[in-house]
Amino acid sequence: MIPKDKYIISKKLQKKAHELIPGGCHTYAKGDDQYPELSPGFIVRGKGSHVWDVDGNEFIEYGMGLRAVSLGHAYDPVVRAAYESMKNGSNFTRPSPIETECAEILLDIINNGEQVKFAKDGSSVLTAAVKLARAYTGKDKIAICASHPFFSYNDWFIGTTEVNAGIPDIYKFLTISFIYNDISSLKELFNVEGNNISCVVMEAARTEEPENDFLLEVQRLCQENNALFILDEMITGFRWDLRGAQNIYKLQPDLSCFGKAMANGFSVSALVGKKDIMELGGLLHGKERVFLLSTTHGAENHSLAAAIKTMKIYKDEPVIEKLYMLGERLTKGINKIIDELEIREFFFLLGRPCNLVYATRDQNKHPSQLYRTLFLQEIIKRGILAPSFVVSYSHSYQDIDNTIEIVGEALMVYKKALLEGIGSFLVGDPVKPVYRKYNF
Repeated sequence: MIPKDKYIISKKLQKKAHELIPGGCHTYAKGDDQYPELSPGFIVRGKGSHVWDVDGNEFIEYGMGLRAVSLGHAYDPVVRAAYESMKNGSNFTRPSPIETECAEILLDIINNGEQVKFAKDGSSVLTAAVKLARAYTGKDKIAICASHPFFSYNDWFIGTTEVNAGIPDIYKFLTISFIYNDISSLKELFNVEGNNISCVVMEAARTEEPENDFLLEVQRLCQENNALFILDEMITGFRWDLRGAQNIYKLQPDLSCFGKAMANGFSVSALVGKKDIMELGGLLHGKERVFLLSTTHGAENHSLAAAIKTMKIYKDEPVIEKLYMLGERLTKGINKIIDELEIREFFFLLGRPCNLVYATRDQNKHPSQLYRTLFLQEIIKRGILAPSFVVSYSHSYQDIDNTIEIVGEALMVYKKALLEGIGSFLVGDPVKPVYRKYNF
């Protein structure tokens, strides 16, 4: 057990961070409002599947850098590759050969890729994909899957959320939405706005599997209506399948966006697509130019070296197979506890074994941030840091078994709170949704 007074340095640093940085950090999902009061505020070191906070507390970790760390923290072969590249410089006035090398390796993996542009984050490449779609089709509107929580911090997406302050209304009207596995909702959009829709943006799947050929139907509707099919593979790519979720579901997207697990936490993202579309952002055509992606650090050499090494490890070793195997072991163990405690309607796992999340419900079986906070609080105090149960190649069977035992202890407290009320169990305020109009 981690004592309540073991976050002293974290608490002091949190106050300072909020004075200097809006939100106290640079990613909303890492914010203080996403974690219980009794939790580590800052991580200083990671190795494999374990991390250590600024106060010296050790945790088995499952967020894995918001799913970006697939092999494990500070994974030696990847770190060495980045280091060796860094010794020769990280950024030059002209392109480096490593840009072509990394592009060739990635396009050899992704079946539907003919050209690629690298950047640093998913928001940038998804926004570039939307820009290409508008230029290619001559249409303005974007259809997004409302069932998927995040695509970009840029106006075209954030304008559709509760946190839309500062976004002109015109952007809000240009993005329309449909529901996953409800093909009629997309058909209706095309019936009403068909001549104006430039693209459909979505993930292949999250916690819900496609039904009745839903994804193939989406693809067909895009083709029939001269709209580009854009697949967000930031999470599914290099985790669900080496070639992405598009390979699992036999899809042929016009454009797709990768990142996160592609470089084991190093900052690389990629817009991949068909040549006739991508080349609009190139020099080898006489059409109107698209200022596609032009980022100073987009092809930073050491990050591309990390991506190359990571992709080679994926090709040479059973990385994804192990992710599934570990996730299945974790699922089986936790589900056994859930059934023994008879709380399946109040706490349950969702998603593929390689990318598990959990749902928390209150006494009335409604989604509950209060009970999410309680569960996080109870696993954290026992040495597990898990906003989700996303495994890495470095997690061991012992890690998994220890986690199952700790989750069992936490769920016993969870059940007591369901029976007796949560008030006497929870310390501090509950976590809050990222998309909310006001802070309080």
